[in-house]
Amino acid sequence: MGETIDRAPEQNELVAAFIAELRHWRAIAGYSQKSLAKQIGYDSSYISKVENASLSPSREFAEKADAALHAGRALVRRWKAMHDAGIGPEARAHGGSAGDPQSTPGTALVVEHEDAALSFHGGMVETHVRRLLRNVGIEPVTSYLIRISVDRFPGDPERSNRLYRKDPLTWEEINLRARCGEEPMTWRVVHDRDAFKELWLLFENSDGRFPLYQGESTWIEYIYTVPEDKWGPWWKRAIRLPTRRLSLAVILPAERQPTVWGLETSMTAEATPFRTPFTKELNGDNVAFRWSTDDPPLHARFRVEWKFKNPNVAGEEDLGMDQMSPSDKMRAAGVVQEGESILAEVARPFDLPAEAEDARRVVSELGAKMERIAQVHTFAKGMGLAAPQIGIGRAAAVVRTPEDHVITLLNPRIVGESATVNEQYEGCLSFFDVRGMVPRPDVIEVEHQDIEGNILITEFTAGVARLVAHEIDHLFGTLYRARMRLGVLPIPVAQYTGTGKRWGFPSRDH
Repeated sequence: MGETIDRAPEQNELVAAFIAELRHWRAIAGYSQKSLAKQIGYDSSYISKVENASLSPSREFAEKADAALHAGRALVRRWKAMHDAGIGPEARAHGGSAGDPQSTPGTALVVEHEDAALSFHGGMVETHVRRLLRNVGIEPVTSYLIRISVDRFPGDPERSNRLYRKDPLTWEEINLRARCGEEPMTWRVVHDRDAFKELWLLFENSDGRFPLYQGESTWIEYIYTVPEDKWGPWWKRAIRLPTRRLSLAVILPAERQPTVWGLETSMTAEATPFRTPFTKELNGDNVAFRWSTDDPPLHARFRVEWKFKNPNVAGEEDLGMDQMSPSDKMRAAGVVQEGESILAEVARPFDLPAEAEDARRVVSELGAKMERIAQVHTFAKGMGLAAPQIGIGRAAAVVRTPEDHVITLLNPRIVGESATVNEQYEGCLSFFDVRGMVPRPDVIEVEHQDIEGNILITEFTAGVARLVAHEIDHLFGTLYRARMRLGVLPIPVAQYTGTGKRWGFPSRDH
């Protein structure tokens, strides 16, 4: 641990803001401290000290981390604010970053039931969370950590950063209210950033304190709002404590003809649709989509997304979707477009199983984005998505076959291919206005890894081989244009007649 020195409260706030920004973008990109350090040429202990507030970061570190995490200069701006306040790279910030209060030794919380609802009201998005907590530890529980995070344009961090820099999320907009049983709860803010708030709900108010003692249970609830133009079309629930039951509801305006889907990622890297369907109930001007599950795995993430077919809010991302070009539709859905440097770079492999959690996060993001894209376009031939296409430079891709079978590829590379080749039209989500005639082997053998780091070799044939080869190319910085025969050019999508049809292969390949 580095030596700590006293600093002014406003300096400590700037240090805490940089730490929170760094952790936020690490989580989005799916990097551990170790993997980020390896990517940018730093020792992992350096990042650990930065995040523990025992070492102030250098300008070089801020620049390299920002570029590696595709943070849209957010980290550099946080660093500059510290620098302007006289906080140098050799400085030691006083104190440290507090962890979850429920992680204090001796305390142990179980969530008997989490019931969460999201709804739209007069231009605001309201989140209402109720949790039945039980203290199974030996120490009284006096606080509970919650987070409020918004991202209007997932997959386009610079665009989101511009939005929140110009118009930050404010406490007045959030209008947080919290209760424990019948008692109002106060709170203490940990991080207050443009698009992210973290705070402790306290088991106390002006009338006194009401800790949760060993063996006791109680309901807590909190409600907050976010303006609709600052909220993206997604909502995620993370299982951070042992939870017996999770139920959620997404209540959307019926006039906008909403479509809703959900994706679960747990301790394996597989991202799968919710195991049971949403129930759908029309209630006046709203339609409620409800879903529940028992005993969700610890660390599981449940992501709900939606699309409005008939948006009526100025600035709504889907407004005029029918008039957009195919590439603009994909850009609006968060797919990185041709010309961005990340599409020409070799993706960094995962160190498995050490980076298993990183891999799970990336696969979860890929699955969620594929669900969103599937609402925009029909993929009769199947579809695939590689991590660089959503701004993450890691060696992961997900392929969904026409039969709706999901193939997850970690650290894949082609190690064998057939001598026979076929030539078919392909489309790429990163330049979707054209289709190109691309020769590919009929059969490929792919070496890849599972989440435990075991090396596997899988054979793919026909259309699935084409889908898999296309995504592996992305992980090596290659677009299909480079695979086309010399002199052959892509054609405009308007001239392509294969939309909605499967590729044609001999019957033996079906």
